[in-house]
Amino acid sequence: MSGTGGPSTLRLGLAAARNAPTVEERLDVVERFLEDAGAQGVVIVCFPETYIPGLRGQDFPVPPIDQRRQERALERVRTAAGRRGVAVVLGMEWTTPLGLHNVAFVIGRDGVVVGCQAKNQIPLEEEPFYVPDGRRRLFEVDCVPFGITICHEGWRYPEATRWAAVRGARVVFHPQLTGSDRAGATLEHWGDPGAPHYEKAMIARSVENTVYFASVNCAMRYQDSATSLVGPDGDCVAHVPYGKEQLLVHDVDLARATGLCARRYNPAFYPTA
Repeated sequence: MSGTGGPSTLRLGLAAARNAPTVEERLDVVERFLEDAGAQGVVIVCFPETYIPGLRGQDFPVPPIDQRRQERALERVRTAAGRRGVAVVLGMEWTTPLGLHNVAFVIGRDGVVVGCQAKNQIPLEEEPFYVPDGRRRLFEVDCVPFGITICHEGWRYPEATRWAAVRGARVVFHPQLTGSDRAGATLEHWGDPGAPHYEKAMIARSVENTVYFASVNCAMRYQDSATSLVGPDGDCVAHVPYGKEQLLVHDVDLARATGLCARRYNPAFYPTA
């Protein structure tokens, strides 16, 4: 046990899932990953950004907006999570009176929906589709607090990660989608200086807060970043080979996630005027 009374390790699963063409196929993929996670004793699994039904504004087709379909999908995943005893961070889209949100739902190990985190810093190319809700949330599984920052927020807005870290998060999950199945460059080495900036941003988010940064991408032919678990010292603890569909399972050492740099952050040193 750790000094805070919680567990000393947490078994994570990062689901580098293929970009399946239909919602039904995507749900089958989710259930297969959850079955695998349950068999391996995984506590929580994170899926890529808006995995259900797919991220709009990209170079692949996404079905029309259908809130009832989304509600049925969430119910199906909720039931599967409860049956396997695995908590889930599930990227979805969700309609509220504000409009259509890009969200990550959190489902507990008992299958109960805990809540969701919306993507608030939305890139220009997604603004025709999604709106922010202006809120941030901290979550917990097995007494381990964690946060969520979605794709663009994690790459360009470090405040989204720090918000959770200064409130005690030991892990920040980062559902994302960067790359294509149609065209692009083939990466070979994680963190290659000549590759896009994404994996360098993962390192920055972890070391500037002293927490784990768990980034989950779809398995695509031309990925701009790997599904990766980056440690509090900026080390790549584990990653999925580019283009491979795989459940990355790893026991994180929570004693490393001290949150030291996040706790030392002093907003008084940065006056607004």
